[in-house]
Amino acid sequence: MIVVADTSIVLNLCCVQQIDLLRTLFRRVIVPAEVATEFTRLASRDRRFADLSMPDWIEVRTAPQAIPPEVASAGLNPGESAAIVLCLREAADALLIDEALGREVAAGLGIRIIGILGVLLEAKRHGHLSSVRAVLDRLESEAGFWVAATLRARVLSLAAE
Repeated sequence: MIVVADTSIVLNLCCVQQIDLLRTLFRRVIVPAEVATEFTRLASRDRRFADLSMPDWIEVRTAPQAIPPEVASAGLNPGESAAIVLCLREAADALLIDEALGREVAAGLGIRIIGILGVLLEAKRHGHLSSVRAVLDRLESEAGFWVAATLRARVLSLAAE
């Protein structure tokens, strides 16, 4: 499976030392150059992401300049827009993104969406992760990742935890 990723999933999984889940679950992980730039900027400015670096096995590609009107008019940040456009160009199997507006725009274009919680559930289902709860706890405490209580309960139920 080929996936294109937005910044938040890569950055947050790196923060809790779980980035290899992406390499284990997906054949290729691609990010647009805008996502790589945003990752580097956040890693240099935000204490919780200090000293993180983009894994060298993640492919960095230039996104097409032509942006569909649905993407251009949505008010997304450059990384989200580039990730959606690159996903379309690469005919990727899915887009890894958590931001609600980006997910909505991508879904409207027929793109399959997987968020970080979906990655954790898939990793557990395939036996690559023993505890979704443990990683969720770390994402919240170390990366500052926020999950609504009802969503957290639903994910933990799906993970049988």
